[in-house]
Amino acid sequence: MFKFMSPGRACALAVAGAFAASISAGALAATKWEKEHPRRAEVNGRLAHQDKRINKDVKEGKLTPAQAHQLHKEDRQIRHEERAMASQNGGHITKQEQRVLNRQENAVSKQIP
Repeated sequence: MFKFMSPGRACALAVAGAFAASISAGALAATKWEKEHPRRAEVNGRLAHQDKRINKDVKEGKLTPAQAHQLHKEDRQIRHEERAMASQNGGHITKQEQRVLNRQENAVSKQIP
């Protein structure tokens, strides 16, 4: 048999449900923002491009597998540093941190033929 709720209790449950939904939507929005932050996207896009360049140069014989391994290792260190910076800044990196990471990426890029 069904029990009926008082109007006050029904209202309280509705408000609680709406609040929970808004928290979930906010969490999803923050996650999306973090992943798509322009400075992070630029740094990570460069790392992905360098990865492709390294692999292409190994196939073409311009880099040895050992050289490629070292370059990939340097890129992984940059990616790790980028993630650590973002975790300290609410999911994004500052302009200064982006400059630091770009300088590191430039150094790796110069090593790729």
